Amino acid sequence: MEKTKQVTPVPRHVAIIMDGNNRWAKKRLMPGVAGHKAGVDAVRAVIKTCAEAGVEVLTLFAFSSENWQRPADEVGALMELFLMALRREVRKLSANGIRLRIIGDRSRFAPELQTAMREAENLTANGSAMLLQVAANYGGQWDITQAAQRLAREVQAGHLAPDEITPELIQGCLSTGDQPLPDLCIRTGGEHRISNFLLWQLAYAELYFSDLYWPDFKRDAMQAALVDYASRQRRFGKTSDQVEAEAPPTC
Repeated sequence: MEKTKQVTPVPRHVAIIMDGNNRWAKKRLMPGVAGHKAGVDAVRAVIKTCAEAGVEVLTLFAFSSENWQRPADEVGALMELFLMALRREVRKLSANGIRLRIIGDRSRFAPELQTAMREAENLTANGSAMLLQVAANYGGQWDITQAAQRLAREVQAGHLAPDEITPELIQGCLSTGDQPLPDLCIRTGGEHRISNFLLWQLAYAELYFSDLYWPDFKRDAMQAALVDYASRQRRFGKTSDQVEAEAPPTC
């Protein structure tokens, strides 16, 4: 997949909370699952736009650990849609050099879906254009908890002392530990919260909120978010004067 020249700087890692599918469908007097199906087109458009812009990692919040509380028929339809999308889209991802990774607790998914996840990851394992991470049965609190449990086992086994636990060590044990932290987090659907998504990882991410429902968030909307990101000054606790003084000279 060729990358077109875009505005700079480009975020290395973009994370998206894909919200508004149900409201999109309700507005059209359609069942909620119709909104989720329409949202697949937005996923395709955003993947393509991010890859062309030079984004290295795109993480999509597909199904939270809290979403199991939704009506059973909706959850069932979402699982079927997830399975269908994996099987239908994986070869296209592979052909475009997109590597797929599923993050989250897979144990609650049906064996057939778990198998499809593994097969899709294996088929795209050599992709180098961009990493697509799909967060499924994922929660930020779960992620931090499993990292803490992993380190606790190391302490219990005598391989690690409690005072050797650092923020860097915890971060490395998160499900995204081998990836750059998100630079930009986008939420569609008009809500202004992060809903238990990448709680540790979003500490210094730029937040971008769109009133568009997810099925309507496509190429132009994604490009607008990237342009907005490029206009921001990331200070990481420093002053504006410090950041400007440290910036490399421009021609």
